[in-house]
Amino acid sequence: MDNFIPPEFDLDHKNRSDEALKKWRQAVGTLVKNRRRRFRYAADLEKRSEAKEQLKKLSEKIRISFITLTAALRFLNGAHIKKTQPEPAEEDIEKDIQNGLQEEARLAGFKIHPDKLGSLVASYDIKTLTKLKGTDGLADRLNVSLEKGVNTIDVPARQNIYGVNRYTEKPSKGFWMFVWEALHDLTLIILIVCAVVSIGVGLATEGWPKGIYDGLGIILSILLVVMVTAISDYKQSLQFKELDKEKKKIFINVTRDGVRQKVYIFDLVVGDIVILSIGDQVPADGIFISGFNLLIDQSSLTGESVPINIYDKRPFLLAGTKVQDGSGKMLVTTVGMRTEWGKLMETLSECGDDETPLQVKLNGVATIIGKIGLCFAVLTFLVLTVRFLIEKGLHNEITQWGSSDALLLLNYFATAVTIIVVAVPEGLPLAVTLSLAFAMKQLMKEKALVRHLSACETMGSATCICTDKTGIFNNTGAEVVNDKDGKRSILGTPTESAILEYGLLLGDFEEQRKVCKIMKVEPFNSEKKKMSVLVSLPDGKTRAFCKGASEIILKMCSRVINADGEVVELSEEQVSSMSDIINGFADEALRTLCLAFKDIDDGSLEDSIPDSDYTLIAIVGIKDPVRPGVREAVKICLDAGIAVRMVTGDNINTAKAIARECGILKHDDLAVEGPEFRSLSIYQMKELIPKLKVMARSSPTDKHLLVKTSRNELGEVVAVTGDGTNDAPAMHEADIGLAMGIAGTEVAKESADVIVLDDNFSTIVNVAKWGRSVYINIQKFVQFQLTVNIVALMINFISACASGSAPLTAVQLLWVNLIMDTLGALALATEPPNDGLMQRPPVRRNESFITRTMWRNIFGQSIYQLAILLVLNFIGKQILGLTGSNATAVLNTFIFNTFVFCQVFNEINSRDIEKINIFRGLIGNWIFIGIIMATVVFQVIIVEFLGAFASTVPLNWQLWVLSIALGAVGMPIAVVLKCIPVKNDAPATQHDGYDALPTGPELA
Repeated sequence: MDNFIPPEFDLDHKNRSDEALKKWRQAVGTLVKNRRRRFRYAADLEKRSEAKEQLKKLSEKIRISFITLTAALRFLNGAHIKKTQPEPAEEDIEKDIQNGLQEEARLAGFKIHPDKLGSLVASYDIKTLTKLKGTDGLADRLNVSLEKGVNTIDVPARQNIYGVNRYTEKPSKGFWMFVWEALHDLTLIILIVCAVVSIGVGLATEGWPKGIYDGLGIILSILLVVMVTAISDYKQSLQFKELDKEKKKIFINVTRDGVRQKVYIFDLVVGDIVILSIGDQVPADGIFISGFNLLIDQSSLTGESVPINIYDKRPFLLAGTKVQDGSGKMLVTTVGMRTEWGKLMETLSECGDDETPLQVKLNGVATIIGKIGLCFAVLTFLVLTVRFLIEKGLHNEITQWGSSDALLLLNYFATAVTIIVVAVPEGLPLAVTLSLAFAMKQLMKEKALVRHLSACETMGSATCICTDKTGIFNNTGAEVVNDKDGKRSILGTPTESAILEYGLLLGDFEEQRKVCKIMKVEPFNSEKKKMSVLVSLPDGKTRAFCKGASEIILKMCSRVINADGEVVELSEEQVSSMSDIINGFADEALRTLCLAFKDIDDGSLEDSIPDSDYTLIAIVGIKDPVRPGVREAVKICLDAGIAVRMVTGDNINTAKAIARECGILKHDDLAVEGPEFRSLSIYQMKELIPKLKVMARSSPTDKHLLVKTSRNELGEVVAVTGDGTNDAPAMHEADIGLAMGIAGTEVAKESADVIVLDDNFSTIVNVAKWGRSVYINIQKFVQFQLTVNIVALMINFISACASGSAPLTAVQLLWVNLIMDTLGALALATEPPNDGLMQRPPVRRNESFITRTMWRNIFGQSIYQLAILLVLNFIGKQILGLTGSNATAVLNTFIFNTFVFCQVFNEINSRDIEKINIFRGLIGNWIFIGIIMATVVFQVIIVEFLGAFASTVPLNWQLWVLSIALGAVGMPIAVVLKCIPVKNDAPATQHDGYDALPTGPELA
């Protein structure tokens, strides 16, 4: 089947162009029953184009504002230039900024209009800010203290006057809108028209009420299909809505009521004091208050990759930009739809996500099957019509036409249209969405937030996970803060927390902090692998402190504090001894850091932090306890053919010890350092990577290079974990990016496809398991649906050619369509994963979705069902001993009943494509059991009580038992089929040494 799918339907799940997305939509053509429903979750390319145009205009606006700011700074700095115009009086400025301000705002203590405040930042108006006396003057007009922040009781008033920090979103659809969309199915509309005509003709020929039965039966069947479809789609939309809420749960560090706390991003108000650090997203427009080396990446707004340095004379911060380096505080001035980011997000929110590769591929499958079905429908109608005309000709009635003839032709047409309803598998691509929505909801319960639909699908094919230590260790909560109750707690990274907690045992931290003034901070950098701070001591001297990777800091030191507390020269013997201590710590899986300081006497160097001649204070060893279950999770990955590689900035001995403890590094595996890896040629990397399990002292560039080489040269499907800003390039390059929810920065989370909410490696394994479950569930559903398609098409076509009548009527086919489409998807596409999924190799890139094993099952079941139904159709009366005037009606009902029960048992067979035991996990799967029971109950109602509408007659108990028995025979046939060996397209051998597990009866 894959060979017949046009190349337009074969898309990579990342980095595809809008042109490629347009092409597959065009390739689908007009053979879509309901475009609204089919493309409901497809990206809106028109809105996306609109957003790009909006971003282009915004970029130009910011560029002009930046040029204006630069000119204004030059003007303000050139105070010696003669003034040509007098400055406006302070009263005029106050009048201008308060013009139009509501009385409510004045009473609340606010002295600046929201629009004036918004334009101040958006236009980079440094002149007006200077006239307002800078940040202090602005804070006064916003009635807020820069030290204590906003009072919580003032939040509602601020939201009422200056707006809430939300962007306008498209309102969610109600249930009746889904009903309306389901009614847009073209084939159903045609059938409704046929039904109405049938009722009109029926009333004229057969009278009331008999004349309305056929038409009313079709209408009732359509209403049933529409309602079930709408309920399924509506519940699916609620799941996506719930997940969308989780995606937007971002918490911001602010100072409120005099204490540092976290608030929900949508609760941020004008006047809030926001604390920014590396990796944060700027949550609103604002003004810089204070900070160190604050570098802002504005590429999300301007497309420019060069970061902007923010300081007193360039204090404007825009919502949606990201902190690339440094730290700082900002005063929020504009929120929500008053910001340019809010306006842009309003458009972007309507663009939708890209379709997943599986959705696109199944659209291709649906298109091919739909064309085949359309041909059969046309042929069936032509055969029935031609036979009818020939019979009239043979009876010399070709010129005699009555309403009964018109009704018969109308029924033929309705049958042909219904064949199209059944034949066009509209549910195939939608089943992927259903399965992914179900998987995403379940993964949320297991602490994994899937941001992009395709990630859940692709994770099932992962052959390699490049992880850092965050998901392996129990990371504890670095800053000492006091909450409202006065309780002391430590906030920050695990490393900072551990050192600070130890420091608190040695003395009074608060007292030391008060007497020392921080002059400059260089935050930790993954390239330099150290952080430094310059402080002013109480005696007026300047001192630099530095901490970081042990071997790097040790090289910067020329002196050491000895056991007596004296500063002495660092000898070569001592350096060797220190190195031995560092390696000893590392061999015990301790992360090691060196702490050092340097007194600076030259006042001219007070703005720069030196890189040499430090005095070594101490070597610190930090033990991170391995999370419970990590070793078992790693073993599950290895059993599943997924290689696990640890990529870390730690000392190589520390990394190797940790990897051995977790089961990542075995005897024959390799561990290298980042600089060594990046110096290799591509050929050498290809030789090394299959055995590489640990990369130590790696930089973000090394991580990116490892991922890129693994994907492009070795064809691996790579998942990458990350928690920092610098991990974003590797996560973007990878097939699946996984960000840590606790330790991860907002930049890392935004670059990620999945957010691991509990920072646990075991959760990543669960994502892989659910990814495999999605893939295999869709295969089950496709196998089931294609079997129904083949049998329904062939039985009606062959019967029409041979006997001039179709045994399955329009109403009956609509019911079959409901079983195989919506109900079938609900039953099979929502199967929870089992442990066996992680005992098989991952699906290879470009592997055929409809496998030979599936075709074996499809053709085997189709042949059996067709054989039974055709035998019954042609000699059923003799076999069953049916006589009398209603023999044909009983036979057709029996054929319909047998056909439905064949699908019921085949649905159970489809629970496992390869294994014989299809009942494993059935008891706990209430969705599947419920759908099977509902199908059987409704089938009984249709046959026994709705005969007038469904063209059925009640059956005796013997025929019921025989129908069920004939359907149940499909189960032993499935066992026989699964014992037939099937040759795979290619041996699924992973380059990491894991061979494909056997398939066929031996799996039973």
